[in-house]
Amino acid sequence: QLRLVESGGGLVQPGGSLKLSCVGSGFAFDNYAIGWFRQAPGKDNEGVSCISRNGATTTYANSVKDRFEISRDNAKNTVYLQMHSLKPEDTAIYYCTRFYFGHTCSRGRADYWGQGTQVTVSS
Repeated sequence: QLRLVESGGGLVQPGGSLKLSCVGSGFAFDNYAIGWFRQAPGKDNEGVSCISRNGATTTYANSVKDRFEISRDNAKNTVYLQMHSLKPEDTAIYYCTRFYFGHTCSRGRADYWGQGTQVTVSS
């Protein structure tokens, strides 16, 4: 059974850091690009970051560039999103997504989503 399970969300003060994890199972993890999306109340989904199959290529939304860092450990079937200098506008549910087989971060689309983890940035 294909699964993506996110963890690491929580409440953090502005300027703080959090590290999200996404563990995949039920598929050949290292054959797929993996991305992070987020959805804030009343807003559309926003693509946050993506990492290629071997981790050589990463992409970031302008809103998080230079603050967030995506990485992966294929031996552990895990992708991470390290978030620094968090702002209240980063508050959202963060979803880990698998891209379609053969799709790249720059031209691909997600075909499977995890259940999400809540990130709240507030003092």
